[in-house]
Parts: sequence; C-alpha cells; structure tokens
Amino acid sequence: MSEPVSHYIAPRTAPPRGLIGRLMRLSYERIGFHPVFPFVPGFLVGAAGPVTLALYFDMSSGQFVRILLAAELGIWLPELIVARAIVSRRARPLLAWIAAPRGGEHAIAAWRAGTTLPRDLLRHPAPYLMVATTALGFDFYAASELDLPAFGGGLVIFLGSIVQYSFWAVLRLFILEAMLRPPLEAISEHLPEDVHLEVPRMPLGRRLLIALPVMNLAMGTVLAGIFAGNATLGDFMLGILGATIVTLTVSVWLIAFISDSVATSMRDLRDGARRIGRGELGARVPVASTDETGELAQSFNEMAAGLAERERIREAFGTYVDRDVAEHILREGTSLAGEEVEVTMLFLDIRGFTTFAERLSASEVVATLNRLFERIVPIIHEHHGHVDKYVGDGLLAVFGAPRRQDDHADQALATGLEIAAAVSDEFGDRLSVGIGLNSGAVVAGNVGGAGRLEFSVIGDAVNVAARVESATRQTGDAVLIAERTRELLAGVQMDFAERPGLMLKGKTQPVAIYAPVVVSSPVTERAS
Repeated sequence: MSEPVSHYIAPRTAPPRGLIGRLMRLSYERIGFHPVFPFVPGFLVGAAGPVTLALYFDMSSGQFVRILLAAELGIWLPELIVARAIVSRRARPLLAWIAAPRGGEHAIAAWRAGTTLPRDLLRHPAPYLMVATTALGFDFYAASELDLPAFGGGLVIFLGSIVQYSFWAVLRLFILEAMLRPPLEAISEHLPEDVHLEVPRMPLGRRLLIALPVMNLAMGTVLAGIFAGNATLGDFMLGILGATIVTLTVSVWLIAFISDSVATSMRDLRDGARRIGRGELGARVPVASTDETGELAQSFNEMAAGLAERERIREAFGTYVDRDVAEHILREGTSLAGEEVEVTMLFLDIRGFTTFAERLSASEVVATLNRLFERIVPIIHEHHGHVDKYVGDGLLAVFGAPRRQDDHADQALATGLEIAAAVSDEFGDRLSVGIGLNSGAVVAGNVGGAGRLEFSVIGDAVNVAARVESATRQTGDAVLIAERTRELLAGVQMDFAERPGLMLKGKTQPVAIYAPVVVSSPVTERAS
C-alpha cells in the first residue's frame, strides 16, 4: 500500500530564503512528500564510485558499465529499500497528517515524527549493515574486473566504498531535513499554542564535525585520482590515505574552530531565549561575531528590549486598570462597539466622609482610602467581579462583565456582605460604608474619545444602583438591594426586610428596596 502524497500547503508567513529552500518549497507544492524522494540522489552518489575507480585505473567502457550496474543494483538499490522501509515506518504519523491536515494530537505526533526522522535514520544500524555486506561482494567483483589482487584489491576498494557511503549518509541527512521543512512548516500552523515540544537535539558543532571531514575525505580522494594519471592499486591507497591525513591534520581543526565559533553564538542565543522564557527580560547576549550570528544577536537584544518595554507598559496598564478589564482589552482590542448584557452593579460609598476628612491631613485621607480599598478590592476579585471605577471616596464594582457569570447577583450580594463585615473589623466605629446593589441590562464596552477610552457599563440599571446606595443613609442599613437583584438570587437562603416608602432620587416610579437581615446560609463558594 503506497503512502499518501499531499499537495496541502500551509499559509505562508514568510517566503523561503535561499535556492535550496525555494526548490524544496516548489517540490512540495507540486508533488508533495514521499518517503522515496530523499534517496533518489543516492544513485548519483553511487555512480561516483565507479567514476573514481576510472580515474585511478584504466578500464574499458564495458568494464565501466558492468561495474556501474553492479554498484547501483548490488549496493545502492538494496540500501534504498532498507532505508525507505525505515522512513516509511517512522513517518506514518507525518504521512497521515499530510493526507488529512488536522490539529491537536495529530499535529503533535506528525511534528515529532518529522523532526526526529533524519536523526533516527542516521543512527539506525540497518542501512550500514546492508552496505557493509553488499559492498564486500561488489568490491571483490570490481577487483576481479580490473585484474587487481582479489584480497588486497577488494579491501582497498572497500575502504573507498566506506568513504563514499559515509559521504552519502551525511548528505542524505541534510537532503531529508531540507525536504521535510515545508511539511513541518505546514504542521506548525496547526500545533496547539500552549503545547511544549522537545526539539530533537543535534548540535550545530557536531553536524559540522560529522559532515565536513567526511566530505573533505571524499573530495580529496576524487581530486587525487584526477591528478594521478595511470595509477596503481598503491596509488589508489595513497590517495585515500593522503585525503585522510589532510582531513585529520588540517580540516578537522579548522572545522573545529569554525563550528565552535558558530555554536558558541548559538548557545548564547539559546541561553538568552531560555532566560527570556523564565521572565528575565533584562537578558542580553554578547554581539561578538561579524557574520550573520552577530546580526542575529543584535536582533535578539533589540527584541528583548522591546519585550521589556512592553512588559513595563503592561504592568502600568494593569496597575491603573482592573485585571479582568485589562485582559479583555488586550484580547478584544479597543473597539467602541458595546454589548448588551445583564449584570449586577455594586456601589460603595463612605458615610460622613466630608466630616471624617476634616479631622485628617490630605496624606492621612489618601492613606485611609488606600487602606480601605486594599481590604475590599480583593473581596470583589474573589467573587469574580471587577472595579469599574473609583468615584472619590467610593467605587462601582460590576459582576457579569466582561467576564460572564450566571450567578452574578449571588456573588455581588456575598461581596457586599463580606465588605461590610471587613470594614467593621478593620475600622470599627471610626469609618463605615453604605453598599447598594442593582441588577439589570446595561451596555458594556469601551467608552471615550480623542484617544482616551475606558471599559465601563452604561444604562439605567447603573443609576438605580447608585440611588440604592444613597438610600442606605436614610435607612441606616449597611447593604441594600433592589427588587431585580433579589429576583435573580438563587444560591443563597436569606431573609429580607423591605424598606417601603422610599423614592429614589431621579426616579418617577417607586423601586422596591430590601435589606438582608438574617443570613442562614451565606454564599461562600466561589464560582470556579
């Protein structure tokens, strides 16, 4: 059963850079991804073996064709079959996702399969065992075709085959990674935002130390053959030996310096990113390179500075705006479109504040107000309400917007009772408050103009709540509620005493007002 091929393309956030990236993207767009594609170039690498032998030894065209066919069919085709089977088995989640793009666990499984596939294939022993077995037979056959000593010639050619296959194993790693990049980009568009993925590690320094020496060794052997002319078996052996010595004495050390330079910069960036992730927004990385890694380090530092500045703004924003409102604005933006919703308003005011303030200095008045609000605002938050605004020595709290609550009336009443008890406990007879509650339909949204906005609730129900609070001065009750709030109560068992004969200021029709008198089962349970 053949694996699915997909022409699905993820939305492009940025065009691929570089010729290889553009070619891989174009290939994926036109023909999708198939497990056999990364192995096709192996036949070209396989042909390099007979070509290299032709550089060292005289052979007829017939001999060359026979050796070439023996190499391709005897070594590279079996290796392709084994490697393809490994890739097909391990890439099943990836191939299934390409056939039917989905999010959630399917995208996570596909991403993990795609990112681990090149490394797993490089480490899998089966292709190496297959090549070692088939190459021995081919090398002794090639030695006999070239009239070389069977044992010595076969072993020397076998060394060349090992160099050749090592070159292919490394090249295949990079080809497979390049071909997997477009589907992985597509999968990334469907990954859950809150998922933490462990990226398979193959450090850049190790990649360079694996790849470049092997490539230098292979290229050195070919170049030695080009300049060797009519060579002998010994010359072929010297070519391999010379390329090995140059690689070990010159290339490896040069590559080590280059990889260390690049890898150090990348480690600095990785560590800096982890510090940013832990909230250390002052983290910076040294700009110590004149190549692209230095430019990347500079961009990282600019990004970190921008994040720190935005966090300072966010903290200041959260200080002056209630947290629920701040989250709502950050999530929904500053659209002026309002939304009609039923909520419960709680108005609170200090009784006799003018007389109280006359006895204190201005700083003492402010300190007392802050002490009061520090005690009562957490109670409002505990019941999932938010402070809409501070009005001099009082405040307006709203339950049910922007965060929706089915039991907003219950939570508002529980808040009012707790605040009354907390103020009495904190200030005794020196300071008291009046609290009025009303429920009703309001328009909740951003209000303002000329660049100055605030999230607020507007409607007649807000005015009634303010008037109910004013009525506490006439009745002497700490908490009064309007008729609509009483109708919405569902989670409390409480007795109420009506306060008849009260006309609310600005209202032409009487509004029934009630005071809670006996609490048999107060609301203490918070909405989850």
